[in-house]
Amino acid sequence: MTEGNGYESYERAGELLRALAAPIRVAIVTELGGGERCVHELVESLRAPQPLVSQHLRVLRGAGVVRGNRRGREIAYSLVDEHIAHIVADAVSHAREAS
Repeated sequence: MTEGNGYESYERAGELLRALAAPIRVAIVTELGGGERCVHELVESLRAPQPLVSQHLRVLRGAGVVRGNRRGREIAYSLVDEHIAHIVADAVSHAREAS
């Protein structure tokens, strides 16, 4: 396949899937699928340490999956594209069916 045939799209899809490869990142995207959340809200709902949540949010931001909007002293995170929430929901649903 050449780049003119859409290979770049496959590369971007691969990058997206790599960004979603960690279970905690899947959980973060699932939470953000319900709307904007601050780090402390994600920490509470995921029951994960704040440094770990922040580290994974950085990965998701770098991959263009989430964006942060300053709300006073906090940053509220949201999904860049709602399609990502659907991809993750389908993957989780498939995994539950396979169990």
